[in-house]
Amino acid sequence: MAKVMISLGDELLARVDAEAKRRKLTRSGLIATALDRELSRPTRQQMEQAIERLQRSFRDVGPFDAAELIRAERDNHF
Repeated sequence: MAKVMISLGDELLARVDAEAKRRKLTRSGLIATALDRELSRPTRQQMEQAIERLQRSFRDVGPFDAAELIRAERDNHF
């Protein structure tokens, strides 16, 4: 595992420390978790491609009443 040195403003560091304490994590653990989450987010291009795929899959569905579908699904499961 590598060690890195970063600079954070005093206010941000205080927030990091408070959140790490609240979650019962180390400062490094919280920062690593936050960075991993941020770097795992899809890019704008990936989101646009996903939207295009969804639009293609629903292109031939035709009109429907979403509320009616939700009610039917709810009534069939409860």
